[in-house]
Amino acid sequence: MLEGCKNAQERWSGVHELIDKWLHERQSLIVCYTGLVQTVKSDQLPRIEQIKALCDVMVDYTSAGHFEVFEQLYREAEAFADQSALDLGEKILPKIQVSTEVILDFNEKIESGLLSEGLAPISEQLSLLGEHLADRFQHEDQLIETLHTAHQELAST
Repeated sequence: MLEGCKNAQERWSGVHELIDKWLHERQSLIVCYTGLVQTVKSDQLPRIEQIKALCDVMVDYTSAGHFEVFEQLYREAEAFADQSALDLGEKILPKIQVSTEVILDFNEKIESGLLSEGLAPISEQLSLLGEHLADRFQHEDQLIETLHTAHQELAST
């Protein structure tokens, strides 16, 4: 995607725009998740459309992270020969992968109709999902800080 850029500033500002777009998608994910949790907290069963909307946003967000954003962050760290950032990334990605598996499992349950019925089981499943999303966001922010933000000043010179 960003390989055709002519200079470093153009390339890394493109990475910055990619990250901004992705973080905007994160906000959409949080809004969907929060709406679903509020529905359950009000002792109402959520509509399947509401759950599927969350799954769609989650899967899109997760895919963009793995197949676009993380890849560009690693390329940036490699371009700046930042071995400590690359090493940290290698430690963080397996932690992010744990949440990816929880997200995909939740999505699979929805698609196959295996999500437990009733408020208590849905509430428990949403709580588990929320814990993993919070961990994921923390680790992703750490990746952005280490593999991108640390290089912004260098990229602008």
